[in-house]
Amino acid sequence: MTPTDERRVVLTTGANSGIGLATVVELARRGFRSVGTVRSPAKARRVAEAAGAAGVTVETALLDVTDAEACAAVVARFRPWGLVNNAGFSVTGALEDIDDDEARRALETMVLAPVRLARLALPSMRDAGGGRIVNISSIYGLTTTPLTGWYQGCKHALEGLSDALRAEVASAGVKVVLVEPGGFRTGIWQEAQDDVAGRQGSRFGPAYRRLATGTRLAQPVMGSPSQVARVVARALRSPMPRARYLVGYDARTGAVLERVVPTAVKDVVKDRLTRVVLGL
Repeated sequence: MTPTDERRVVLTTGANSGIGLATVVELARRGFRSVGTVRSPAKARRVAEAAGAAGVTVETALLDVTDAEACAAVVARFRPWGLVNNAGFSVTGALEDIDDDEARRALETMVLAPVRLARLALPSMRDAGGGRIVNISSIYGLTTTPLTGWYQGCKHALEGLSDALRAEVASAGVKVVLVEPGGFRTGIWQEAQDDVAGRQGSRFGPAYRRLATGTRLAQPVMGSPSQVARVVARALRSPMPRARYLVGYDARTGAVLERVVPTAVKDVVKDRLTRVVLGL
């Protein structure tokens, strides 16, 4: 990193836990002026404690990313050179079990908000002669499985929007990057468990219980969010970042299978897996 890069502002949303928290700390270590958005003072204190334990300084800003006016105010305040759209949450449930309000909240947070923040940040990036927009997607942005369709739909949408934006802003020196993690130890898995607990009475009840059990068993072998944070930092520091960074063996394997296995075969496998999960 050159001396002029050292205090470049990078704004990371959803910074109070998991990948977001690991990212703001890692970026501060790398010399960026790292700013994390959180939704409450309690969450801001959590960021400050983690930064203090790591021996770095991370600034925080209160922000609900679904609040358009608040987004505009935060971007105007910090004028970020780099934007890491990380805010999100689990949406676990069969499509039949999720109503419009729940789906709308997911879309507002994980699709509309990242694009809004990018749109707001682009004028100052153009003025500065360049910038970075890193969108935290998922392997679920490339593939699908039953019972998490709305979450996957949000990530698929983010992938398509990011691809369009990358072409639109390339001439301005702004690089748009997708980071696609597999399974890592973050709070999203507890959110998934909470979602499942709230789906009482659903015809998919046996499937939810099996899904919850599988999630609990998988967590001990998942990687650390710091691995994803290092990839984000690499994308921000590279003069020529890749368009996509798959993170984790499961993500890389899933992406290969998605490309090479015919849709008809995937549908048969998913149907059989769903029947096993449902106990049919």
